[in-house]
Amino acid sequence: MSKEDLTCEVTCVDPENVAKAKKKMLEDEEVQKISGIFKALGDPTRFKILFCLRQGEMCVCDISEILDMSQSATSHQLRVLRNLRLVKHRKQGKMVYYSLDDEHIFKILDEGLNHINHI
Repeated sequence: MSKEDLTCEVTCVDPENVAKAKKKMLEDEEVQKISGIFKALGDPTRFKILFCLRQGEMCVCDISEILDMSQSATSHQLRVLRNLRLVKHRKQGKMVYYSLDDEHIFKILDEGLNHINHI
């Protein structure tokens, strides 16, 4: 298929469709937040961390061991995920435990897996 096959051959704007889509367009701030989430999910290390936490709550030491990473590097990635509200943490004594922030994150991961395994 050539590049020309993918574009309209004539300019014909449907004002009704355009107006309807513009009305439902996201605000720039919303676009930035959602883009940040997908950018974080696009990083293989962060995705692996999220997938680890999909199995249940874990401390930094466990995640580091699973991914064969330093605790410092793991903590840095967890901080990014926490700032985006993809993970949450709780402190128990000297230990910090992480888990997925809420059910939405499980759904995002599950839908991604469903999509790549879809035949």
